[in-house]
Amino acid sequence: MDFGIAFANILTFTEEPGLSTLARSAEAAGFESLWTVEHVIYPEGYESSYPYDASGKMMMAPDTSLPDPLLWLAFVGAATERIRLATGILILPQRNPLVLAKEVATLDRLTGGRVELGIGVGWLREEFDALGVPFERRGARTDEYVGAMRALWDSDHAEFHGEFVDFAGASVNPKPVHGRVPITVGGHSRAAAERAGRLGDGFFPGKGDIAELVDVVRQTAADAGRDPESIRISFGDEGLLGSDPVGAVERLAEAGVDRAIVPSFLFLADPETSLAGFGEQVIAPTAHLGRPTGG
Repeated sequence: MDFGIAFANILTFTEEPGLSTLARSAEAAGFESLWTVEHVIYPEGYESSYPYDASGKMMMAPDTSLPDPLLWLAFVGAATERIRLATGILILPQRNPLVLAKEVATLDRLTGGRVELGIGVGWLREEFDALGVPFERRGARTDEYVGAMRALWDSDHAEFHGEFVDFAGASVNPKPVHGRVPITVGGHSRAAAERAGRLGDGFFPGKGDIAELVDVVRQTAADAGRDPESIRISFGDEGLLGSDPVGAVERLAEAGVDRAIVPSFLFLADPETSLAGFGEQVIAPTAHLGRPTGG
C-alpha cells in the first residue's frame, strides 16, 4: 500500500518553512506522494454547491491562501528527492491544454519523472464564468484535453483534431521523463469512474462507495479494451484518522485501493513528529498490502 497526503498546499503548508517541513518529513516517514488542491479564484456569494461538505460551501474564506498547484509542487520538487508530486485535483477544462502539457512535462523533467496529474471537471460555475470558460460540456472538454496533451507528449509534429482543440505539426518539449505523465481522474460520480476506466491511469474519488466505484472503473476499462488492473485507485477512509488506522488500511486494500490518502491537517501539530509517528505506526506495518507503486 502506498500513502499520499491530500490538501498538501493549504493552511501552514502554503509557504516556507511549513512547505519544506511537510514535504521532507513526509518523504522521510515513507509517504509516496503529496496531493494539491486548486481554485484560481474564490467567487464572492457563489451559489454552486460544494459536493464535499453538507453545508454546500467550501471550508475556506475569500482571503484563504491557496497557491497555484504546479508552482507549489515545483518548490516541493526542489526540496525533496523521491516523493511523487501530484495535483489532487487540477481543474483541467479551465486550462489551455497546450500550455499545460508544456508546464507539466517541464515539471516532470526537472523533478526526475515524479509528477502525477490528477484532474477533475470542476463544480464551481461562478469560477468558470469569471475565467470565460463554458461550464456546460466541461466533461467532453476534459476528455479532449487529455487526448491533446498525450498527443503532444507522445511525439513531435503532433496533431489533434477535436471540437475544442485543433492543431497539427505541433511540437512541445521537453517531453516527460517516462513518455507520459500519469493522469489520475478525480471525482466521485459514476461519470468520473467511467472516465477513469476509459482514459485514466488512476482514479481518486473524494467520497462514495469505493468498492462500487472500483467496479465501475474496472468494468468500463474492460469494455474499452484496457487492462482493468492497470488503473491505480487512491482513496481515503475516516478510519485512518481514528483509533485503528491499520484496520482502515486493511479495509481499503480489500476494496481494491492501491494508495491510502490522509489529509494534511492530521499533521498540523508538530509535523515532523506526527508524520514520523504515522510512518512507524501505520505505513511500516501495512507496506505489504495492496499494490504499492513505490516512491
